[in-house]
Amino acid sequence: LQRDASIKSYLLQDYSESNNVFQSWTVIGIITTLLVTTIVSQYIPVVPKQISDLQLFGLELNKFGFALLAISTFYLAKSIFSYFFFQSLGVGRKWKLFCDASGKFYLVFSLLLMILCFVHYYFAIEYNGAFYTIDYANAFPIYLLFALIILLFKNFYFLLNKNNILPFQWYYKILYICTLQIAPVLALWKLLFI
Repeated sequence: LQRDASIKSYLLQDYSESNNVFQSWTVIGIITTLLVTTIVSQYIPVVPKQISDLQLFGLELNKFGFALLAISTFYLAKSIFSYFFFQSLGVGRKWKLFCDASGKFYLVFSLLLMILCFVHYYFAIEYNGAFYTIDYANAFPIYLLFALIILLFKNFYFLLNKNNILPFQWYYKILYICTLQIAPVLALWKLLFI
């Protein structure tokens, strides 16, 4: 999609030189969704009864399927509402800028998630003839801290982006961050873990 561009050249590419912005943003979003689902799914305590009762040909969703359904619905709804937010403010032309900037952010985030998935599932340390793997229970608070740092960094990245992807007025920026960045994450958290 980026015509043989390296990751570095894609990340440093100016918006005016970008091509296939929406397609790249979509592919990166799908990859990010799968990676987040891979990490989160093992920490889900149970699949809700209402979801497990929905069976197709006698098959029901396991924790991974439930997490994939919830997270993909989360990202899809957040994208649709973000689009409507930009259109309702009359700054629809910034939507493509927003897709470009968020695509670059989520590319870096997905690379970090790939490393995290590899370390989480395949990393073991040999010490005195014994192999030690990651303790999943102790890793969960670290992953939560990592997610919080990423969420804060993303909001600052969107606020301070050189292309001014968010609306100019400060109250619209706060409205965007509260209603389309923080509130959906809290709703997803409640759905998955509470």
